[in-house]
Amino acid sequence: MASTTEFSRTLSLLRQERGVSQRTAAADLGISQALLSHYENGIREPGLSFVVRACDYYHVSADFILGRTLSREGNMLTEQEVLEAAEPGSVLQGSVLATLQSKLLSGATDVLFGLLGKLGDKAAINAAAAYLGAGVYQLYRHLYRSAGANEAYFSLDPAACTLGAADADRKLSELRYTRSLRALNARKAEFPDLGAQALAAAYPGRCQSLTQVLSTTDARLSVLTEKEA
Repeated sequence: MASTTEFSRTLSLLRQERGVSQRTAAADLGISQALLSHYENGIREPGLSFVVRACDYYHVSADFILGRTLSREGNMLTEQEVLEAAEPGSVLQGSVLATLQSKLLSGATDVLFGLLGKLGDKAAINAAAAYLGAGVYQLYRHLYRSAGANEAYFSLDPAACTLGAADADRKLSELRYTRSLRALNARKAEFPDLGAQALAAAYPGRCQSLTQVLSTTDARLSVLTEKEA
């Protein structure tokens, strides 16, 4: 079975999304409340028969409830579905939406670093980590400031952060990253197969996350490009 942590968290979120108590869900699923609590808290791992019942009860695919895909039907989410997920009227709100987006980015990042690991180039790996880290830093810093927390926690002056220090660091990291890849090309290094079938075989489940991130971002950037034109 996929990660027990992913399964238990998704199981709990689906029940909360449906708006039923543990007692009600347990009765509907034909188990005790105590056992359902164990499943939702990752204390015990359920058998296949329970997974099937839970999928029917919450109207989702087994891949979704096991954390192997972000699509409830078991296939890739479309660009429009991802956009609609953030709409006020969507059932994917709050912690549910945050969990799904976290899985999406986590899976995509796993594939990226898995591929970079096969190249074995420390400079490229460190540059990629710095690039992503700068983005997380900037987003968290904005959240930290909005929450009214003490800015003295960070050594970087708030004004410098606002003026784009993180953006500059991310751009520098991107330049280092591309320079490392060019050097690998110059040395005729063997790059991993990036074909769809090869990726799916090497990174089952997670490959779909990468595909989704690439697809939605490509569509979003294409719209911006069209507007500028």
